[in-house]
This record gives sequence, structure tokens and C-alpha cells, in this order.
Amino acid sequence: MFSHLIRRGLIFLPAILLAGCNTVVLNPSGDIANQQGRLIIISTILMLLIIVPVIALTVLFAWRYRKNNTAARYEPDWDHSTQLELVIWGAPLLIIIALGLLTWISTHTLDPYRKLSRLDAQRPIPENVKPLTVEVVALDWKWLFIYPEQGIATVNELAAPVDRPIEFKITASTVMNSFYIPALAGQIYAMPGMQTKLNAVINKPGEFEGFSANYSGAGFSDMRFKFHGVSNEDFDAWVKKVKSGSGALKRAEYLALEKPSIKDPVQHFNAVDGTLFHAILNRCVAEGQVCMDQQMMTDKNVKDDAKGEKTEKGAAKAAPQEVAMAGSQHHHE
Repeated sequence: MFSHLIRRGLIFLPAILLAGCNTVVLNPSGDIANQQGRLIIISTILMLLIIVPVIALTVLFAWRYRKNNTAARYEPDWDHSTQLELVIWGAPLLIIIALGLLTWISTHTLDPYRKLSRLDAQRPIPENVKPLTVEVVALDWKWLFIYPEQGIATVNELAAPVDRPIEFKITASTVMNSFYIPALAGQIYAMPGMQTKLNAVINKPGEFEGFSANYSGAGFSDMRFKFHGVSNEDFDAWVKKVKSGSGALKRAEYLALEKPSIKDPVQHFNAVDGTLFHAILNRCVAEGQVCMDQQMMTDKNVKDDAKGEKTEKGAAKAAPQEVAMAGSQHHHE
């Protein structure tokens, strides 16, 4: 009786262990994450078409051809079966082709840089809807969100209207991080001196978890924020609430905010320097620093000038030779 209960408990142990798991990835609230979740399910099913039969046959063969089963057929000279070879090689090949097609299509359809073409499977994006732009900066160890059109900024809090496309522009202050809201879309890396993008949409109202999915130091595990999917009216009210607060985010305030800290509370800034994100991206927030884009443009101009001078010198050197060749040809005639 006791052994029977143990066996029954072992059967249900995986279900018990998975009962507390957060399955938001397979039950998301954004269309991009929903498509990615279906992609995981379809890929898993395709792979299980091979894995399950192989495991089942392994158990079957081990049981059927066990040592004390003298009734099993013993055929030591058998070494080939065309039908079996077709199954062994044909089935995996078909699954690999299916996975390849699925990967090719989804890689282009779910490209994070690609503008959205729909709100969900049933609704295209209305022509009069303008995407909400959010500039994201991964700091040590907190998240800064700048709303350039609204002229506000927040720390560790993000809000967006339901069924409105969002265009995230993402960078980092020091080390590489990963911007991830499982309910919205897949993770996108945030890297210093570089800008990545993510286009997504939230389809259900609610409060969702956001965090860094890439280890970045001591405060990494607390680098979390709340993402609020709200109605248009509630979003306008939220923006108004942020603007009614005190404190503007200018370069001096950003340099203080940029210093490493852990478990930062939510902060609101009722105004923000319009050039701040460009300065963060190009590593020139502090006074006297040269922006990377300006430096690269200067280097390009110097190289172009040097190339032009070299070309002019070459042309000047070639001119006397051309005159001499012309005179020689005239004398020959």
C-alpha cells in the first residue's frame, strides 16, 4: 500500500512542481508575445513527433528483448530494412524542413525592428494611430524611460495605452543588459553606444512584470519594473499626474541618477532635456565630452579630405606626363 502511494505520488510530482510556474510566456497579453508563444508550442510539438516515439521504442525494446524473455525473436544476421530506413531518415528530414520554414517566416514576421502591421490576428492597425515612442536606458541597476512626445521621464515604471503600437528605442549607460517584458514581446539587448529597437503592442489592460534578462552585476536581480497597460484616457491621466510632479531630468540630474544603486523606488520627472537620449546614446552627457556621432563624422571628413588631397596630387603629377606624351605624339606625326 505504501509503495503504491509512492508510485502514484511520483507520477503527479511534475504536475505539482509546475503548479507554481508563471506561464505568462505561453499566455501573454501582447500580439508579438502571443505569436512567439505559438511558435514555441508548434516547435515543441514538431520535435516531440520524433522524441516521443524514440523514447517509447527504447522502453519497448528494452522490455521486449530483456534477458529472460526467451520468446523474443533472435535475428543476428538481420542488418537492413528499406522501409525502416525511410522512416528513420524521412521523418526527421520532414520535421527539419518544417522547422526551417517556420523559422524563416517567423524571423521576418517577428523582426523587432519591423513596424507592426496589426493589433492582433483579427484587427489591422487603424490608419490614424500613431505609435507611442519610448526611449529606454538600462542603468546600474534600474530602468529609465523617456517619453519624448509627452516630455516626461520615469524610473522603474512604464505605461502605455492598450491597442496602440509602441516603438521602443533602447540603449544602456555602461554594460550590456536585456530589456524584457514577457507579456509584451521577447527580450531585446540594451548596449552602450548602440541603439536597438522593439515594436510591440499590448492588447489587454493590466500590470505586467518587466526586468533585465542579462546578468549585469550586483544589483541585477532587483533590476525590475512594472509595465501598466491602460486605456487611452487612463494613459492621459497618468501623463498628467507625472507632469504635475516636481523635478526635471536634465544632464546634471541624469549624471546623478546614472550612479549605481539597488532597489530604486519609482521616480517621475515632469520635464526632460530633449537631447538627453541622444547624448546618452553617443556617450557625451558630461560637459566637454565629444559625441560619438560627431567624432565619427569628423574622422570621416578627415579621411575624405586626405583622400581628396591624394587624388589632386596624383592628378597634378600626371598632368606633365600627359603633356609630354602629347608632344611626343605630335612630333611623331
